[in-house]
Amino acid sequence: MKKLNVAMIGGGFMGKAHAMAYAAMPMFFWPAPAVPVRKVVVEVSAEGAAQARDRYGFEEASTDWRAVVARRDIDVVDICTPNDSHAEIAIAAAAAGKHIISEKPLARTGAEAKTMLEAVTAAKVVHMVAFNYRRTPAVALARKYIDEGRIGTILNFRGTYLQDWSADPNSPLSWRFQKAVAGSGAVGDIGTHVIDLARYLVGEVASVNALTRTWVASRPKQSGGVDKLGVGGGDKNAERGAVDVDDEMMTMIKFEGGAIGSIEATRNAFGRNNFITLEIHGTKGSIFFNYERRDELQVMFADDPGDARGFRTVYSGPAHPYGPALWPIPALGIGYGETKIIECHDFFQAIVDGTQPSPNFEDGYKIALIADAILKSGETGLWTDIGR
Repeated sequence: MKKLNVAMIGGGFMGKAHAMAYAAMPMFFWPAPAVPVRKVVVEVSAEGAAQARDRYGFEEASTDWRAVVARRDIDVVDICTPNDSHAEIAIAAAAAGKHIISEKPLARTGAEAKTMLEAVTAAKVVHMVAFNYRRTPAVALARKYIDEGRIGTILNFRGTYLQDWSADPNSPLSWRFQKAVAGSGAVGDIGTHVIDLARYLVGEVASVNALTRTWVASRPKQSGGVDKLGVGGGDKNAERGAVDVDDEMMTMIKFEGGAIGSIEATRNAFGRNNFITLEIHGTKGSIFFNYERRDELQVMFADDPGDARGFRTVYSGPAHPYGPALWPIPALGIGYGETKIIECHDFFQAIVDGTQPSPNFEDGYKIALIADAILKSGETGLWTDIGR
């Protein structure tokens, strides 16, 4: 069986998720399209790199991503770093002929994402951006129903991503609150996930009309080298640094196909943990999904008999997308880890097949353009067309 050597750049939270997927993917999808070999992990310090190597099961540790990317024995470069380094690493990896998977958002701006897309296109390498929520089996099932025409022509999409990890004004100043590193706040960090789901299920977005707000203007600066993701409470007596990104956005959207909708994203919603929801209404039925109940898809078909009309619950399982590779009993439990395992499988399958997976850097670029339009509309208050 073919083996592919992986260099993972970044050993934090997302590094843990990706490393787990590399280890587990062949256990779920057997025979695997190819076996990921956890070859080398890169971190900013030698101590951090060694810890990530031992914790995540990599063969080697390094602090020099440029040297690692240039190595002949590396097949795949996995970018799990803050947003400001995505472009530099991806462009170098493409020039070295490596297949690339990058965490989301692909870049801080549409212009930056375009340079990445141009690099991978010129190099003819396989590329993927890690919008993993679309690989939740219930979401893939929703796409199946839509493709089959089960809910007819789509009229409306409503999506949310609500979290509360930054609602405390004294939570620490993560890089996610700094425009120079993150590019944007709730729009890029979590809103892009819902944008990806909207494009995956409904189609291309034509224009937006948005509100954006920054609720917490400053936060305590962090001490030490480990980013705390804004969680856990900071030292309220510490020196504070400015927050120059959005905390919340709400936008109306028009799709190119004629549907309308809305997206809401905030990291300041006390009581909401990872509240990703989508509701889609069509001419023949409706679909509702809540990620916090990710084994379930709520569906209503208009041709049901009168005494059975209403939402029913379908529990994802072996009969549904990705089901045969996961667990043998419906509703046994799908988690965040399974979405990363499926993502890993689809990426490696694309490498072996010589095709491009979805979402790839072209999708990431289009999503970045939509994020740019949302931020521009948030400033002007006007309907804003998506750039091309």
